[in-house]
Amino acid sequence: MLICATFSPCIGDLLCIRAADLIYETDMTETQSFTAKTWILILSLVLIALTLRPSMASIGPLLPLMQPELHLSFTQASLLTMLPVLAMGLGIFFAHQLALWFGSYQVVFWASVAIAAATAQRYWAVGALDLTLSAIVAGLGIAMVQAVVPGVIKQKFTTKAPLVMGWYISAIIAGAALTASLAAFWADWAQSWRVALSGWVVLSVVALVLWFSQKNAIQNLPVVQSQQKPLSFAKYSRAWTLALFFGLVTCAFTCVLAWLPAYYVEQGWSEQKSGLLLGLLLCMEVLSGFISPWLASRKADRRPVMLVLLVLMATGFAGLVAAPQLGLLWASLLGLGIGGLFPLSLIVSMDHQHQPSSAASLTAFVQGIGYTLAAFSPLIAGFIRDFSQSFSISWLLLAAIAVLLMAMATRFNPQQYSAKFQ
Repeated sequence: MLICATFSPCIGDLLCIRAADLIYETDMTETQSFTAKTWILILSLVLIALTLRPSMASIGPLLPLMQPELHLSFTQASLLTMLPVLAMGLGIFFAHQLALWFGSYQVVFWASVAIAAATAQRYWAVGALDLTLSAIVAGLGIAMVQAVVPGVIKQKFTTKAPLVMGWYISAIIAGAALTASLAAFWADWAQSWRVALSGWVVLSVVALVLWFSQKNAIQNLPVVQSQQKPLSFAKYSRAWTLALFFGLVTCAFTCVLAWLPAYYVEQGWSEQKSGLLLGLLLCMEVLSGFISPWLASRKADRRPVMLVLLVLMATGFAGLVAAPQLGLLWASLLGLGIGGLFPLSLIVSMDHQHQPSSAASLTAFVQGIGYTLAAFSPLIAGFIRDFSQSFSISWLLLAAIAVLLMAMATRFNPQQYSAKFQ
């Protein structure tokens, strides 16, 4: 199931796939085929996946329209990206326990209800507090779904799980790209940013209806306890190094998700064109998420590919400051760099452990700590923007972080992996 991890350059999904593969039981034979009922289940999972990114990806393109009416500072607006990512990090450590207590069906159902309610509530937002509360509720819902759904897929599809997981992850990425690309156009058509921000609730309602129809098929799936806890790796310095590496890569993603459209609106681009630029970046992440792990898999040493991706990332951030008029080029480089580093950072983490259960727990630790760290990067960048009246400092800091990551990546010598956890 390692191949599933390579499918996702999107935040929050990689660990859930790998860990769930290893800690959930299965209930179908290897000779299964897709029936009509199975296709309905797959459709419900795809629709649920489409709902997991609009609450975050719609903020950046619509922010220039929201700020005058709601009097949002950039620091306040950063919370709308920060809080869902923070929930993803913390949710990794307790979502599986909720599934043990209440079952996978109930967790996904009520988490989807939370996402729908938070999305709809944004239509009536009157200030920063309303939007912040909606971000917290949506973030918790996203964290629960992402932690539980991969286990459902593993249980229901066994040998065909890689295929279904690929569709699920593709739908998550598609949800982000479509939202970023279309949000500003929707606001212009509806003459209301509120409609464009909250209208994605329609997807959630349809997904909930289909998921409810799967109650009998899902609610009795057994959930088993993992043998090794992620926090057991906290005593190893290498585990913290891996978590820091993943977290800094995620910092780059969350900052471009939150601030790239706003930056280009300040450069004179329209909201629509800025949103399409973010959509391009996300599409390049998809491409790199497929290609980079394949290239790295040719050798046990992943460092050459990682260093190339980090050069692309550093060049992209520096280019945003040096020649912002070349936005298409820099967005493409950033998408290729960040999109490839997401799966590779977790593949390297899994390389450190020979036992599947240990690899799953280590990647859980890495991603839980990494997301928690990365959640604060949009807040810091927003504060810097309010203080300096420019995003340039943040972009240059992220370019410097890419250089720091290069130094960290050189330490990932596969010949030394086993010694780091003794």
